[in-house]
Amino acid sequence: MAPSFDGDSLYNFVVRDGNGVKGLVDLGLEKVPEQYIQPPYERIDKLKASSCDRPPIDLSMLDGPRRSEVVELIAEAAGTVGFFQVVNHGVPVEVLESVKRAAREFFGRVPEKKAVYRKGVSPSPHVKYGTSFVPEKEKALEWKDYISMVYTSDADALEFWPNECREVALEYLKASISMVRKLIGVVMEKLGVTLDESRIDSLIGLKMVNMNFYPTCPNPDLTVGVGRHSDMGMFTVLLQDGIGGLYVKMEEDIADAEKNGEWIEIPPIPGALVINVGDTLQILSNGKYKSAEHRVRTTSTQSRVSIPIFALPRPDEKIKPLPQVVERDGVARYREVVFEEYMNNFFGKAHEGKKSLDFAQINSS
Repeated sequence: MAPSFDGDSLYNFVVRDGNGVKGLVDLGLEKVPEQYIQPPYERIDKLKASSCDRPPIDLSMLDGPRRSEVVELIAEAAGTVGFFQVVNHGVPVEVLESVKRAAREFFGRVPEKKAVYRKGVSPSPHVKYGTSFVPEKEKALEWKDYISMVYTSDADALEFWPNECREVALEYLKASISMVRKLIGVVMEKLGVTLDESRIDSLIGLKMVNMNFYPTCPNPDLTVGVGRHSDMGMFTVLLQDGIGGLYVKMEEDIADAEKNGEWIEIPPIPGALVINVGDTLQILSNGKYKSAEHRVRTTSTQSRVSIPIFALPRPDEKIKPLPQVVERDGVARYREVVFEEYMNNFFGKAHEGKKSLDFAQINSS
């Protein structure tokens, strides 16, 4: 029989001691601890969500006669739902499979071998193992463990990232960032804006690979793997495994009124990557492109892994709507922010939908 925990002892076991949610599950849990039970309005009702029926976008066609058609598809998706899936993206399928295996191998370690990467004891400030999002600020914890790896240089990654994943995660990162640069060119083209290489370098100067692990959950209807949020950066590249559980919220102002505010599941497609628009791109485009509000469901049958890459501005980069777009729109909807301040605000609170954008929003009233 699994031991019972009070609030402090559970927090210490899961968070402080680095056992994570997987450590709890490995004890033989038969029901979700109270600390993980979400309020009803945050729970995900799988039966009420439809599945996304958008086909993936073939990025190889950007180099052919149908380029304009693909540009339109990307811009339309970025401007309505804030996400799309891509194939023929330049990241070898064998790399995608290897990085999923590496994630499972890392999370299969005994707890003490993962806990060496906890904040404050990790051999590098750029590698952090943790659980939930900001556990100290959350009313209900998220059913997720993760390891986060910030890229500074190849040498740093090869020295400090975990053995299981360092080489393949680096290869996945580099190929994905090459694709992100291409996507930035596409969305800027549709805005009538040309960014020079040095500005693009600054807008994706902070690069991070996360490996997320969602253990099996005895009561998935009561929990979430990740709560409602949008991402901070330009684009997020997400690799799903075959199990599924990612949900995206339809923007309130999309043309199809029936789908306004609806949550749709993004089904895994073999060999495909999910692309999320982030808050930075929404701000730069003055709201033309929409960051995707999304969340993750847990399952009772199989553990799940996902591996996102976050392409973020450098901390000292100033973010504001592009002047060409403001001139055309006649009004700036967001103020200028230093990205480090935006980041500190983002990580200073529990997930709450797209509230992070309020930090930069100019009130129209």
